[in-house]
Amino acid sequence: MKSEEFAAAIIIIFLAVLAIAAVVYWYRHQRLLRERAEIMRDAIRHRDFSFRLPTRGLFFGEKALQEVLNDMGQEIQKLVAHSEVESWQKLTRVLTHEIMNATTPIQSISQAYLKCPEIQGSPLEEGIRAISDTSAGLATFVESYRKLTQLQEPVIADVNMLAFCKQIATLYPQLQWNIDIPADFVLQADENLLRQVFINLTKNAIEAEAKKIGLTPTLSKREGTIHPSMGGTGAGFFFSNDGHVIPLDVAQEIFIPFFTTKQTGTGIGLSLSRQILMKQGMTISLAENPLRGYNVTFVIEKS
Repeated sequence: MKSEEFAAAIIIIFLAVLAIAAVVYWYRHQRLLRERAEIMRDAIRHRDFSFRLPTRGLFFGEKALQEVLNDMGQEIQKLVAHSEVESWQKLTRVLTHEIMNATTPIQSISQAYLKCPEIQGSPLEEGIRAISDTSAGLATFVESYRKLTQLQEPVIADVNMLAFCKQIATLYPQLQWNIDIPADFVLQADENLLRQVFINLTKNAIEAEAKKIGLTPTLSKREGTIHPSMGGTGAGFFFSNDGHVIPLDVAQEIFIPFFTTKQTGTGIGLSLSRQILMKQGMTISLAENPLRGYNVTFVIEKS
């Protein structure tokens, strides 16, 4: 009888321990889910829709939900980017039109006065010339921003990216180029427009005192992503450099037209690149975690 009581006691103790372990596991799992929800909420508050939380340790239903949320975040980011581009295009179009309407008569009138013999050599000539030069400079400044609203339509064709990237590299021999691209890797794009994007990114890297640039392809989900931690979802590229790290507060603004941290910068390079890529069904974003060996990584991929 004692042996039966002992066995029963062992079973009760085992069940109690099992119940306590289940409660502890349940509590920790729920806390994990709450932390995930807070991370995604904070990301949305800060308009950062590029979050991709891991699915390891989740049940199959939770895993499926997290994958949907990860994909949804990227889709929202793309929609927001498209909306911002359209808004900035409309604003830029209006501003350039109004500024040109104001500066054109000032420039023409001041030029006419400078040709007048009564003005030449008089105390008024210097002031009028300053007005003329200022209005001409403003007109040139505004004209440069017309690029944001007058992009040519892309002509899509197969581009061999290894040959393409080697051509870009020859333009900047002072940099160390690490091109890790298969010889048969082909991307459908407008080669001329894509070249402008790569040149813009390279110039930005040089201005950030970069010494090396890395080009690595991404693969689609169907093929398996080369660098899963980067969150690549379409065939494209990682464009990395070892220049200055981009601070978090600056990273949120770099694709906004006219935004620049450089004294002589125009602030249209990255925004123009984003618009060029969008016209070709692609996106560009700044990776939260750069590839190993670099300080900055841009992700260029199919939408």
